Amino acid sequence: VLFSVLWDLTTVKMSPCCWLALVALIPVTLGTNPGVEVRLTQTGLDYGRQLGIAAIQQKLKSIKIPDISGTQHVSPIGKVQYTFMQIVKVGLPQSAVGLVPGTGITLSINNAFISLHGNWRVKYLKIIKDSGSFDLNVNGLTISITIAIKSDGTGRPAVSAVSCGASIASVSIKFHGGASWLYNLFTKFIEKALRSALQKQICPLVVDAVSDLNPYLKTLNVEAQVDKYAEIEYSMVSSPTVSKSSIDLSLKGEFYSIGKHQEPPFSPIAFSLPPQVNNMLYMGMSAFTANSAAFVYDKAGALSLYVTDDMIPQSSPLRLNTKTFGAFIPQLTKLFPGLMMKLLVKTVKTPIVTFKPNNVTIQATGTVTAYAIQPNATLSPLFVLNLETSVSAQLFVSEMRLAGAVTLNKMSFTLGTSYVGQFQVGTLDNILQIVLKVVVIPKLNVQLAKGYPLPSIGKMKLVKTQLQVLKDYMLIGTDVQFTS
Repeated sequence: VLFSVLWDLTTVKMSPCCWLALVALIPVTLGTNPGVEVRLTQTGLDYGRQLGIAAIQQKLKSIKIPDISGTQHVSPIGKVQYTFMQIVKVGLPQSAVGLVPGTGITLSINNAFISLHGNWRVKYLKIIKDSGSFDLNVNGLTISITIAIKSDGTGRPAVSAVSCGASIASVSIKFHGGASWLYNLFTKFIEKALRSALQKQICPLVVDAVSDLNPYLKTLNVEAQVDKYAEIEYSMVSSPTVSKSSIDLSLKGEFYSIGKHQEPPFSPIAFSLPPQVNNMLYMGMSAFTANSAAFVYDKAGALSLYVTDDMIPQSSPLRLNTKTFGAFIPQLTKLFPGLMMKLLVKTVKTPIVTFKPNNVTIQATGTVTAYAIQPNATLSPLFVLNLETSVSAQLFVSEMRLAGAVTLNKMSFTLGTSYVGQFQVGTLDNILQIVLKVVVIPKLNVQLAKGYPLPSIGKMKLVKTQLQVLKDYMLIGTDVQFTS
């Protein structure tokens, strides 16, 4: 039960962001070491760029650019009137995302194009009119934007565009209908109006696409309830560290009692992620996070389990009754003949979780109290044993969940209190090991096999996931995919 509770990590449900796999979490500066470190690599940024480009392209398609019209005097004809409207297609074929150390992200788009369809009409010599349509291609469109990564002051993310530039290299026009000798009269007028209109519109649209992320990011649950006992806080403890190759994010990663933020008598130890670049995303979870969970559940009195005879397989010759235990403690059969028994296993101090290379170990100090169940269902205490035990866990990632299985390393008992006289505690070792192995460990592994959700953004899927247990922390390296 101990390990199940310690690792009962909850999901911080994050609303879908169309392209911000780049900056999922942005911090508040609190001046403390993190329990969780997250690193987004250049590979992850490149995947986020693909999502971002799709969002920007959609934004440019959906915007309504006002119809542009004008009247120009063309000698010797006179006044020429023209209009154009309706974006037909937007293409953003080349793009790149980079890091601005100390600031955030820069996104550049090159050789983009926009296709438009419009109408033209002319009136000249006061009485002659003509009209037709045209297809216009804007080529060599370049957009560059720098995105700052900040905090909104509550540990939730906020992004903003700090600079944006857009330029157009060329415009080509194909006219339909009308007098062909008039076509070239309109080129420079439409190109001039188009350049002016688009270059004024593009950056505001891209900036809006960035700002549109903030309502989603504000839905981030920096405090998430795990169960009736605990909640976990994932707010940031320092500003993001933006280097030339990655963005490092520091999360608090601490369990608290529901409605009561009592700090444990220990603090997180600083740790650094190794220089890995193969995956999009790396997450390091320190032993502090698990130990803060142990502290919360221990203080809540939740680390306890009653073991009864019906929890032992029927095929087992061991039964929880005074007859079985009487074979090792003869006075039981005299004082409490023919009664069923119940064992209460509980901790007496906060368990300690240790991460060492390739191994997670939990050391627990507790007691085992044995009771005889009287015919009227009252419990008569028989003895209390002091328990020192150690279990190891093998952890793995299944879909979006952290799962595991534990095995018993060792245990030792000493007599605390006896209500039935003195006896040799060592004679009970085999019985109690069987109780742990056939009852406690299997129940624990059933729970662990279900897994515990990892933090995610929208409909995120982990692929090519690897998990390593290192000194003082666990490292998950993974690629991600987003589905609609």
